Amino acid sequence: MKLKQLESLLGDLQQFSNPKVELEQYPTGPHIASRLLYTAENSFGDVSNKVVADFGCGCGTLGAAAALLGAEQVLAFDIDTESLELASENAEELELDINFVQCDISNLVWRGQIVDTVVMNPPFGTRKKGVDMDFLCVALKVASQAVYSLHKTSTRDHVRRAALRDFNASSAEVLCELQFDVPQLYKFHKKKEVNIAVDLWRFVPKRNQGKVL
Repeated sequence: MKLKQLESLLGDLQQFSNPKVELEQYPTGPHIASRLLYTAENSFGDVSNKVVADFGCGCGTLGAAAALLGAEQVLAFDIDTESLELASENAEELELDINFVQCDISNLVWRGQIVDTVVMNPPFGTRKKGVDMDFLCVALKVASQAVYSLHKTSTRDHVRRAALRDFNASSAEVLCELQFDVPQLYKFHKKKEVNIAVDLWRFVPKRNQGKVL
């Protein structure tokens, strides 16, 4: 599937109608989502025929992209039941088979099947400090091959240091810098739209082999 086709399909997905500010619910736009998964597949082979987990799936955009690119199985996790219902509707619309799991990623202890790749756009941690690093810590425990994640460019040094020193990553690479469009979703937003510079990261866990936790 070509990048433009993938972006077009993701652009038709339903988005949050009543986003929850405490969960930092911002939709992952089709431009960024398509590039994250397309890069994971075409540069590294981390999607097709792999078991892919979407952490904090929200509307289900990243998981849908993984399924469209030929993932063997997609597992989508979110703490919010309304998000999971919306993500399920989006998957049905595209006739995709995705397994949805309600849980708090920060407290996840995964004892299920081996997960090859984790993809995620975690909360930036503006409402709950450190939640972005909680997601990354768990992702590096669950993934057997790679973790793809979006983090504010302003936190680059902190993210790299935490991944390599604290979370047992063998490598932490910024693949590219992207513009994350934050629409005017909440009352405290003064502008119609704000562009935030974000890094697309690829992390590789130190024990780069199949494992069940």
